[in-house]
Amino acid sequence: MYSKDVKRCFALLIKIKQLIEIERGRTILLKLKNISKQFAGKVILDEINVEIENGEIVSMLGPSGSGKTTLLNIILGLTPMDSGTIIFNDKDISQTSMKERGFNIVFQDYALFPNLNAYKNIIYGLKNKPKLISSDELDSLIEFLELKPHLLKGIDQLSGGQKQRVALARTLAVKPKILLLDEPLSALDGVIKETIKERIKAITQKYKLTTIIVTHDPEEALTMSDKVLILEQGKVSQFGTPKQIIHQPNNNFVEEFILRQLKIKRDNIYDLFEGCHA
Repeated sequence: MYSKDVKRCFALLIKIKQLIEIERGRTILLKLKNISKQFAGKVILDEINVEIENGEIVSMLGPSGSGKTTLLNIILGLTPMDSGTIIFNDKDISQTSMKERGFNIVFQDYALFPNLNAYKNIIYGLKNKPKLISSDELDSLIEFLELKPHLLKGIDQLSGGQKQRVALARTLAVKPKILLLDEPLSALDGVIKETIKERIKAITQKYKLTTIIVTHDPEEALTMSDKVLILEQGKVSQFGTPKQIIHQPNNNFVEEFILRQLKIKRDNIYDLFEGCHA
């Protein structure tokens, strides 16, 4: 057993480390330690270890069955893990309920209420928390997402991009501690995708909001994110910046799954432009 003096020294060292990290603009907000999960005897996640900094955009990337959606749901609190620890802001939240965690998600299908107009969808989560956001803050959020002309429209009157923005507004209105996005661009066409990508990045900067995204598209992950977590069959293949992944791939899977797809897309675009000038 450690003496009280030694424990005080440990606590002081931890505090000094935290202050240094804050001074450098680097604080670890979320730690996933040895996260494992099985379904019906099949390993879905195997000893996942990741640290996410405050204000970062992190994409979880991998093919179908890699475990990325399961990991997102474990972070949210929707799916229990078999073993491991989740630390948020230096507190163990492994057994904390989804509601008490205070994270919020925009689902792939947006999960908007078709019987409510856009505005009522946005304020839906505030029914029992009317003082959570001021009217000025709500107006600013609506203005920022360019939704003012669409507030009285029914959901079936909105385009895909407008529905996405309504879903984002509804989630941001309740001031989530972490924003989770499940395949946010999969239902959008090419032009709208680029607009939404820039908007998501602007949201994280404006609200200093840590954001975790699930995607199967390497281009989306590498162009939107500060860091990318690449999963293969429930294991971490690589976790790093887009630059690290492109220039220092960890293994053949990263090389084949990520870089080969990007190179094919790049070559197709080059061929297209060369054909136009021929």
